[in-house]
Amino acid sequence: MFNDIGALELVTIIVLAVLVFGPDKLPKVIQDVMRTVRKIREFSESAKHDIRQELGPEFKDFEFEDLNPKTFIRKQLDNEDLGIKEIRNGFDLKKEMAEVTDAVHGRDSDSSAPSSGSSPSGDRVDMSKRTEPADHRPPFDADAT
Repeated sequence: MFNDIGALELVTIIVLAVLVFGPDKLPKVIQDVMRTVRKIREFSESAKHDIRQELGPEFKDFEFEDLNPKTFIRKQLDNEDLGIKEIRNGFDLKKEMAEVTDAVHGRDSDSSAPSSGSSPSGDRVDMSKRTEPADHRPPFDADAT
């Protein structure tokens, strides 16, 4: 329950509890807090049991932890019936990204070196060449800055 609380945070909480409640009332406060936590756990377990009963026998292996998206995806990736492992293993992300990058830059995916001759197809436009003079700057607008 308190997996993310470190030693320094725990000591700080204890010191604050002693300062706020005092050393003589602190044991009773701890008992009340623990009783409340137990009641909340019992209530949540009872609610889970009721929901499982209402869902029926089709959902006998339903776990509430599966509602967490990370757990659900991890469970589905481990499922052999879907064939996701084969798809994941057959997909090379670096190759796909290289092909997309080459397509965006107008290069053939087979050769990564740009051709030194004229354009291989007449309908491609080379966006790396500037069409306006190098010293042309947009007008300066003092109100916009």
